[in-house]
Amino acid sequence: MPDQGAEPAWPEGGLGREAFVEAVRAEGARHHRDLPWRYLDDPYAVLVSEIMLQQTQVARVGRYWDRFLAAFPTLDALAAAQPAEVLELWQGLGYNRRALALKRAADQCAAEHAGRLPETAEGLQALPGIGPATAAGVMAFAHNRPAVYVETNVRTVFIHCLFPGRDRVADREIVPLVADTCPEDDPRSWYYALLDYGAHLKQEVANPSRRSAHHTRQSAFEGSRRQKRAEVLRVVLAEPGIPLDDAHARLNAFEAAGGRGSVDRALFESIVDDLVSEGFFRRDGQTLTA
Repeated sequence: MPDQGAEPAWPEGGLGREAFVEAVRAEGARHHRDLPWRYLDDPYAVLVSEIMLQQTQVARVGRYWDRFLAAFPTLDALAAAQPAEVLELWQGLGYNRRALALKRAADQCAAEHAGRLPETAEGLQALPGIGPATAAGVMAFAHNRPAVYVETNVRTVFIHCLFPGRDRVADREIVPLVADTCPEDDPRSWYYALLDYGAHLKQEVANPSRRSAHHTRQSAFEGSRRQKRAEVLRVVLAEPGIPLDDAHARLNAFEAAGGRGSVDRALFESIVDDLVSEGFFRRDGQTLTA
């Protein structure tokens, strides 16, 4: 377990430590979810699930996770794939940068770690796209080692049970409590209980995670630049080598079908430039290719 300093003082007004642990165990068992990426010892499979679950609902991730691992069952298989192949299988999950970061992490593991993921949280965080929460998830779920895992469902439980009536609860207040309650023995099951209880709380009460100081309301996707980016990427992946003018026309047709006006050329070119610079596809003169 990472050193989090002295034993934390538990917040007044919420459950005490023993009562909190008992409540999480009981509620986690009551609302337990059987998910395909649980109880696996394959760090790569767990990593794929953790990255897919970022900003994406569990119900959507299931079918993508199975399909992705069928196509790329190992880190070496993912490293050997073309970015366009990876992005094609990611279509529909959104936040496509995650797919490219995962591919780059696989490339780095193939080049530097003999096709294996590092076995420490610090080593994992040295890879593209892997932050503290993702690294902790791999440590806890794949290796069953203690780690400080803080994500939205975990925040939900701690805020609901320990900070009633409080707004703007910062992670710096939650992290020592997460570290204090994570058991040395079977942290995997402890975090599953937290995740399942948190998912239930979001359905039953006003989402407590909104009282986190780190909560941000997601902007609308419909009609947004993000949606236009996703459509341009989809068009290029579906027809590599498409002329730039044709891709612009396809985007305008997509916007018209949604009851929106056409996209001016400057905005379209800006979106293309961003996608090219981020590595999603290439521009060869007046042609876009994956």
